[in-house]
Amino acid sequence: MQGFARVGSAIPAVRVAGLANNCERTLKLFERAHHDGLHVVTFPELGLVGYTARDLLLDRTLLEGALEALGEVIAASAQLAPLALVGLPLRTHVGVYNVAAAVQGGRLLGIVPKSYLPNYREFEERRWFRPGTEVGDGSLLRLFGEEVPFGTDLLFASTLPGLTVGVEICEDMFVQTPPSAALTSAGATVICNLSASNFLVGKAEQRKLLAAASSDRGKCAYVYVAAGPSESSTDVAFDAHTFIYEAGWLLAESKRFSREDQLLSADVDLESLEHERSLLGTFGDCASANPRAFRSMDFESQPLEALQRTFAPHPFVPKDPATLAARCWETFEIQTNALATRLSNVGAEQKLVLGLSGGLDSTHAALVCANALDLIGRPRSDLVCLTMPGFGSTADTQSNAEQLAHALHATFQRVEISELSREVLEAFGHPAGAGTVDELLARIRKDKALADLAFENVQARMRTLLLMSVANRERGIVVGTGDLSEKALGWSTYAGDQISMYDVNAGVPKTLIQFLIRWVANERITTWTDSDPAQLRQLLFAVLETPISPELLPPDEQGKIAQLTETALGPYELHDFYLYHFVRHARRPLRILGLAEGAFAGRYDRATLRRWLELFLRRFFFNQFKRSCTPDGPKVGSVALSPRGDWRMPSDADVSAWLSELASG
Repeated sequence: MQGFARVGSAIPAVRVAGLANNCERTLKLFERAHHDGLHVVTFPELGLVGYTARDLLLDRTLLEGALEALGEVIAASAQLAPLALVGLPLRTHVGVYNVAAAVQGGRLLGIVPKSYLPNYREFEERRWFRPGTEVGDGSLLRLFGEEVPFGTDLLFASTLPGLTVGVEICEDMFVQTPPSAALTSAGATVICNLSASNFLVGKAEQRKLLAAASSDRGKCAYVYVAAGPSESSTDVAFDAHTFIYEAGWLLAESKRFSREDQLLSADVDLESLEHERSLLGTFGDCASANPRAFRSMDFESQPLEALQRTFAPHPFVPKDPATLAARCWETFEIQTNALATRLSNVGAEQKLVLGLSGGLDSTHAALVCANALDLIGRPRSDLVCLTMPGFGSTADTQSNAEQLAHALHATFQRVEISELSREVLEAFGHPAGAGTVDELLARIRKDKALADLAFENVQARMRTLLLMSVANRERGIVVGTGDLSEKALGWSTYAGDQISMYDVNAGVPKTLIQFLIRWVANERITTWTDSDPAQLRQLLFAVLETPISPELLPPDEQGKIAQLTETALGPYELHDFYLYHFVRHARRPLRILGLAEGAFAGRYDRATLRRWLELFLRRFFFNQFKRSCTPDGPKVGSVALSPRGDWRMPSDADVSAWLSELASG
């Protein structure tokens, strides 16, 4: 698949000063990397001789043997595709350097020396090595009969678009200004760190913290590899720790303390990294403010035939329970504190007015409102909940709404809108509007074509009119309930439920709302002293079991919901997946489709995924005019659609190019 590179790390079970063993194991892992389709493979620091060779690192026999081993690796690379970064000690006329040799296609592309040599605690590298910082830019070494680029000013650029590799060696990552800062500023998208790094209790987390930070700041992938436990244990121990990060996120990690040879790999999203750098203008600002010239060494790579990486089907919902709980807590705190601040600022007597339908979004908004009032010491009675049954309302949802309002100790009011809506329909001559409400419902059941857009939307606008009127009466603000997914799809009535005075759910996708309600039911309400936790929890779980529906069409003869949102609109889990990858990462339609195939394998076929992706694109573009005048609301996560913040798009943008690309594959 285009736009991805497969990068990895290899840890051979070395023998200290065991040149033949180390070369053999390095070559076998190199071959495995080739067969596994890697573009880049990184070996440990001084891996051809063993990091713990100590004073033998100055021994002629070891140094010449290491160079011979490198020659074998170069020769073997003629038949192997990956760029291999191999660690060894290298003698020059001024001394010995701790280096990474870049090998690919039967060529030695360049030699990168370690910049910073630790000489504290158990480390004594200055005893053997010269620092790479003393090597001048543009330097060359004569090796194997050729002039080879040598220095810290090297980048390795692949023919695969977007794949440019920079090299650090162990301690380089631990200093306050690591070489990766300049490397990424100069265009490196993958940083490879050849490390030995003996293990101490707690050091694994330190390594990961530093690599995560470097990859996040540099908007790059970071491949880190440490030596394994077969290194000398005279005074220290090693844990075979290797991992791969992408823009702050862990993609893969090794089995630590394994005594077997290991090869770890992950598919890095180069296009996403490029988008992040373009999106964050400060990345370019920093690069321009800190220029450094680098030499670029070219190597050849082929695109991936198939992607091994899978993407989470629910990108807004963390899979790990602890992380999900933390996400729910943070989201709920953002929402409630934002609403509390807004309410405090608009006046001491202002109340919250909420349309409560008994569905997911309004239920969650009610919980946010109740908690916000608690935060500022206001009575829950200052939350005025209106349930406004119309042509499609069912007894179950109305009951849920009323019980929830009472359980929260909110003020409750029921206002029927069926007759009001019928009168509006009749006023402008709609064929369904004449006569009584019962006659209207009978006509609709007989001729479903009468239940057109005007029929549906008059109810939404009537509800908004009532909410605004009650807010005026109560000196309050109308709290909107629409979520991020609905805003993306335009699943709201313009000048109806699209309008409010504060949209608390504006940043929360539909797939997360369900988990938020469940989290509040299990965690937060147990701390609410003025509610019955058992009763409220039971009500919330009843809401979670209610089908998603706008309830604008009449229920069936059994009184059940007749209009299911996901039947007409498609599964929200797909739309949230599409929204995340389209807005957050600016991924192309065919790429989104390919990622969806992997994420939802066995659940949706390609034709189904394509159908709903096309609908998503059409609705997302067509409904920008609704988002262009969306009310205030708090940003919650990395995807937001406020025209005043993250998403600025013309309302008349043409979707044709995106649909054409989708149709082409």
